[in-house]
Amino acid sequence: MIGENIQHLRKMKSITQEALAEQVGVSRQTIAKWESGESAPDLDMAGKLGQALDVSLDDLANAPLYEAPPEAGDMKGKHVFGLVTVGDKGQIVIPVQARRVFHIQPGDQLMVLGDEDRGLALVDASFFLKVAEVMRNGDK
Repeated sequence: MIGENIQHLRKMKSITQEALAEQVGVSRQTIAKWESGESAPDLDMAGKLGQALDVSLDDLANAPLYEAPPEAGDMKGKHVFGLVTVGDKGQIVIPVQARRVFHIQPGDQLMVLGDEDRGLALVDASFFLKVAEVMRNGDK
């Protein structure tokens, strides 16, 4: 996945393999090997790649940084971010792409809502509190 992410980010920023290699301090062939998955950058090089491509190490390594185009017009704003695994204490990690799309930052609070028939939903706590305030005040 990191190779695909490097290639996608490089192309998004219209950077050639040669230019990226120069910024990071490696050969063009090294960039090509990373992008093809033949090899992977070490932590130091990944940090330099992240700086050159303006992304965090987490995004560089884990994020599917591209989205498939929607199949139908009614799919606008709908996303499938992939699977998450529930940890032994009930924790989940929200995929990087989801955090990016919904501007979720460390320290943000989310309200967990549930419907036994339809499942769980995460809602920005500040939005939920605003709605509760409107309901309490009787505003429409």
